[in-house]
Amino acid sequence: MLRQLLSGGMGFMDILVYVLSAATVILLTLPIHEFAHGYTAVKLGDNTPRWQGRLSLNPLAHLDPIGSLCILFFGFGWAKPVQVNHNNFRNPKRDMAIVALAGPLSNIVLALISLICANSVLALYMSVLNLPALVYVYYFFQYISVINVSLAVFNLIPIPPLDGSRILSALLPYKQYYALMRYERYIYFGLLALLWIGALDVPLDFLSNVVMSGISFIAGLPFRALM
Repeated sequence: MLRQLLSGGMGFMDILVYVLSAATVILLTLPIHEFAHGYTAVKLGDNTPRWQGRLSLNPLAHLDPIGSLCILFFGFGWAKPVQVNHNNFRNPKRDMAIVALAGPLSNIVLALISLICANSVLALYMSVLNLPALVYVYYFFQYISVINVSLAVFNLIPIPPLDGSRILSALLPYKQYYALMRYERYIYFGLLALLWIGALDVPLDFLSNVVMSGISFIAGLPFRALM
């Protein structure tokens, strides 16, 4: 995302607003995303996240430096995965999938809230306070919403270390899944390479736009009802 803004010749204020939005996502959204994983796992019977200190909203407990930089530059990334022990679940395959989905779902909820805030600021700007600064506030919440949707879509890719790989564990036999996870480190570096060369931009942008359209429709319902 920052890469696109820089290459597109955007102004200083536009870039600053995006950086502040990305920093907010890194320091607030990522901890909520990982907390959602940990909280769901504990509720399903596995206390591993609690023992490892991951039931926290403290960013220091969750942030991955490379994943955070990816959010800043590309608009999607990751935090340190919450460790869970599937042997503690009543239905290991189903519960692992539920835990994996909890993080992206939290991003969708945060995206919706951010977009409602953006729409509220825009309505205020157009009807009451015609202050230019409100435009930047609008873009601040808009960027937060867009990044959250990108995080949700990106993390559902079924490769490690992303959440989609855990959902994949619910579909594959254990033997095949753990055979795949043996190559997790190589897949991780391959993922970084694909991000760097922009090979994932087109499919991720397409899927993110589809999800964003649905969220935009829902977020706009209260405002359309008042018109």
